[in-house]
Amino acid sequence: MNDVIVKQLGNDDKIPYELLLLADPSIEAINDYVHRGGCYAAYVNNIAIGAYVIIKTRPLTLELVNIAVSEAYRGKGIGKMLILSAIDMAKNEKAKVLEVGTGNSSISQLALYQKCGFRVVGVDRDFFKKHYKEKIIENGIECVDMIRLSMDL
Repeated sequence: MNDVIVKQLGNDDKIPYELLLLADPSIEAINDYVHRGGCYAAYVNNIAIGAYVIIKTRPLTLELVNIAVSEAYRGKGIGKMLILSAIDMAKNEKAKVLEVGTGNSSISQLALYQKCGFRVVGVDRDFFKKHYKEKIIENGIECVDMIRLSMDL
């Protein structure tokens, strides 16, 4: 989609909670990390259709902690565009590693991350059971473990 503009949100910009909540059902978690990192949004005609948040976790390491695309725009390459934007941003920040975590039940997200060059590096067992009050079901699978992926930049 050629008419999509991705930009970093400034202090005066509205945080796109409605999008971020599509990828993370915890408003508490979102409020924690959105203020510790950079929030980027994809716009079509000044309407936010996608967003991601990236934070610094260790020296020279950044993590993509939330990436979401409006349901109306899924399957159009916006997710891949956002991931590639995050990779470019991380390289511009001189990071050496970009990490991402996703649920064991997030089948299409796991495929997309790997298509973009991420590799599975581990499993954080019972992450979603420990950190989320409500049970998460996705693709008919209970989301219990965080699959950790990483990319050397």
